[in-house]
Amino acid sequence: MYNYPTKKSRNVWFRGIVLAILILEMFLYTWCRVQYLQHGYDIHALEKRIERLVNLKNELQIEQARLKSPERIMQIAIKQLHLKMPTPYQIIDMGTKF
Repeated sequence: MYNYPTKKSRNVWFRGIVLAILILEMFLYTWCRVQYLQHGYDIHALEKRIERLVNLKNELQIEQARLKSPERIMQIAIKQLHLKMPTPYQIIDMGTKF
């Protein structure tokens, strides 16, 4: 008294499985596409950050060169620290024994 599946019930199961596989495939495709777009946005943001950092590096190198200039150091020594160049009588030769 065992009921064997009829052709119609097998056909329904087959269609259900195929439909489930198609839906799963669509979800997988959508997820891959979303990940692809997200990585694209991340790469663009990183490229912008690199550009900003390169500009900042260039600005800092210019500032460093300006701060290290001998003219500026001489100006600070004379105006702010009230220093002046030594006279020849104030210079003591320590020799070259060191």
